[in-house]
Amino acid sequence: MVQTNCIDKFAIVVCGPTGSGKTKLAIKLANLFDGEILSADSIAIYKGLDIGAAKPDNYEKSLAVHHMIDVVMPTEEFSVAEYKEMARKILFDILNRNKTPIICGGTGYYIDALLYDFSYGNCPKDEEFRLECDKIIENEGIEVLYKKLQEVDPETAQILHLNDKMRIVRALEIYHTTGQKKSQIVDEKRAIIPFFAFSYQDDREKLYSKINARVDKMFDDGLMDEVKGLIDSGVSPTAQSMQGIGYKEVVDGLNNNFTIEQIKETIKLNTRHYAKRQITWFKRLENLQYIERTNEETEIVKIKEYIDGYTKN
Repeated sequence: MVQTNCIDKFAIVVCGPTGSGKTKLAIKLANLFDGEILSADSIAIYKGLDIGAAKPDNYEKSLAVHHMIDVVMPTEEFSVAEYKEMARKILFDILNRNKTPIICGGTGYYIDALLYDFSYGNCPKDEEFRLECDKIIENEGIEVLYKKLQEVDPETAQILHLNDKMRIVRALEIYHTTGQKKSQIVDEKRAIIPFFAFSYQDDREKLYSKINARVDKMFDDGLMDEVKGLIDSGVSPTAQSMQGIGYKEVVDGLNNNFTIEQIKETIKLNTRHYAKRQITWFKRLENLQYIERTNEETEIVKIKEYIDGYTKN
């Protein structure tokens, strides 16, 4: 973001690991800055995946306008490119109505796709290679290409999500056309709009304790029944929507007759691992400011003072 004292329109990003309190903070900021919340969550996009996605409840939705939640049927696949196309339209619509977009979520590659255009070192495109990749995805699945990327460029594969088809193909294309790993090339990131980014910085053990409690609550709220209901309605256990943490483990548990406690513990473990990856991802986000937990009023005042320092003449 260009550091200037005359920023007019901007976005606010509320990011960080799962269970860190992003939704609550985003609502507060939406009310303070006359904003609307644009979700950046790769599970919340699916209709019917409510408990495991920890979507805002009806009361929270009544406090602020939310976008990009429940926009895809759970039987459908949804790519990062599709998210980018849909979310950017909403982003600019919010701005054009002189409101503030509050981008809230923990899916880092969604946030990057929404905010940035990438040059990827200006490496050339190879349309024939892309068509070959499309055929492989259609016939064999994205997993085949992801495994190939792990072989030729494990550093890039480590930071990309299996569902991030666009960047997996691009990374392979770079290697195919130049012989260089994408991880060896300095990407030019161009933000499409000025933005401010905030995240809570929690003690790791406290965060893990919150995650464990959150998983327990999901089971109390009926996560097992939600997954069974999705399958009974015709959603395949192998659907993209069912690969999210919480859903995949329940499906595996049902298939293997695991106890509820075994399923719970697996979800907790996988969620803690995911939170670590989220923390690492967002450390690279431009302009990220960490918020010290004090009380809501003090936190909001500090955020407003920080933003006002760049936006007030």
